[in-house]
Amino acid sequence: MEALDMDIQKHDEKRQGEAWQSNTEKIQHSKKFYIESYGCQMNFSDSEIVASILQSNGYSATTQYEMADLVLLNTCSIRDKAEQTIRKRLSEFKKVKDSKKGMLIGVLGCMAERLKAKLLEEEQLVDLVAGPDAYRSLPLLITEANSGSKSVNVLLSREETYADISPVRMNGNGVTAFISIMRGCNNMCSFCVVPFTRGRERSRAHHSILNEAQQLFDQGFREVTLLGQNVDSYYYIDPEKNEEITFAKLLEQVAKINPLLRIRFSTSHPKDITKEVLLVMSKYKNICKYIHLPVQSGNNRILQLMNRTYTREWYKAKVDEIKRILPGCGISADIIAGFCSETEEEHQDTLDIMEYCKYDMSYMFFYSERPGTLAAKRYRDDVPEVVKKRRLTEIVDLQNQLSLQSNRDDIGKIFEVLIEGNSKKNDQEWMGRNSQNKVIVFPKEHSDFQKGDYVYVKVLSCTKATLLGKIENNS
Repeated sequence: MEALDMDIQKHDEKRQGEAWQSNTEKIQHSKKFYIESYGCQMNFSDSEIVASILQSNGYSATTQYEMADLVLLNTCSIRDKAEQTIRKRLSEFKKVKDSKKGMLIGVLGCMAERLKAKLLEEEQLVDLVAGPDAYRSLPLLITEANSGSKSVNVLLSREETYADISPVRMNGNGVTAFISIMRGCNNMCSFCVVPFTRGRERSRAHHSILNEAQQLFDQGFREVTLLGQNVDSYYYIDPEKNEEITFAKLLEQVAKINPLLRIRFSTSHPKDITKEVLLVMSKYKNICKYIHLPVQSGNNRILQLMNRTYTREWYKAKVDEIKRILPGCGISADIIAGFCSETEEEHQDTLDIMEYCKYDMSYMFFYSERPGTLAAKRYRDDVPEVVKKRRLTEIVDLQNQLSLQSNRDDIGKIFEVLIEGNSKKNDQEWMGRNSQNKVIVFPKEHSDFQKGDYVYVKVLSCTKATLLGKIENNS
């Protein structure tokens, strides 16, 4: 599964669940729900859809699961470690439930579909299970669970896009937001569970995407990220005009909403990102010059085993094209260490392509076999874990060097930065990102700026993860 501009690797170190409370719903309800999300940005976006459905059915959000009548985990099934983290969390919830009459526990998302029977019957950790395409049925599932029945709906859909549901923006910064433009995936990468847990690819009606983006701008949001497992495959036919809407056309239409609305997108499959998309990006200043372009491996044999449908030479040519059309464009990647039968020489090919592309950052993992995937059926997971971890360490060390050098190259440059909020470490400093998706921290030297403003910042120093600067004359 592609990273969708997410920091999934942090889930290996600690729990990355988020609990949100609606900042828009003011009605007092008798029932409360609590939701945590794990994994990719699509899961977090889905949780906002779930919150909208629940609020329409008499629930209000709480940030304390001990106070909730309904506790939900929106899950990720990308790796075994993520699943173990979620099981541990469910056990913690169950302890509270055992002492609180009437509490329901539910699992949503990718893990829900894959482990429904185990969670419901064998381990008895949950009362209801809903897959990614079944969120409209949550009110019915809750009713069934309240009656004492184990309740489940993990049916996948070829049509569901939730286009008519207005997501509840939960505990966000009020500046940036996600817009889901499509669901599912038709790529059958051999390591990936997404085609089996999220179903076939289908695109959302473009007018509903434009309406959501316009509403977000009117509400004060200044950046949207268009989300899909493979956004470049977006394709919709406008039934009124019989017009084909490609991702390039959609991107341009969103950009035209207002020049003050920044647009990002994630994730791109290298085989599908077109020259037309790159040309649209070059045409509009408010389309951020940043592309997440997962490579996964730098070796052709491994890429073939992964069913990635491109070669290292083709991928490098695509990166060259991006840099030619979009000079200074930020590029990041997903990289897997220790895929089935990978040799030391093939691992070196991955390090080599990283050096060639000079990624600004990467999401890096060692291979974790997922039941039901093509790789699990076809190949032996034969690289020892100690070797996987050593190779991953080498990849991470190289990426740290590349990231530090990339940031050092920005020292002395001036960037337009969208202020997203306070710095995590110091409330006397702002934090924002430039077009290339790099985090920039700078002092609050001018009291007339606030969250959601654009400012020009000169970079003075850096770490491998952050640019440090000061506000320039913004007149």
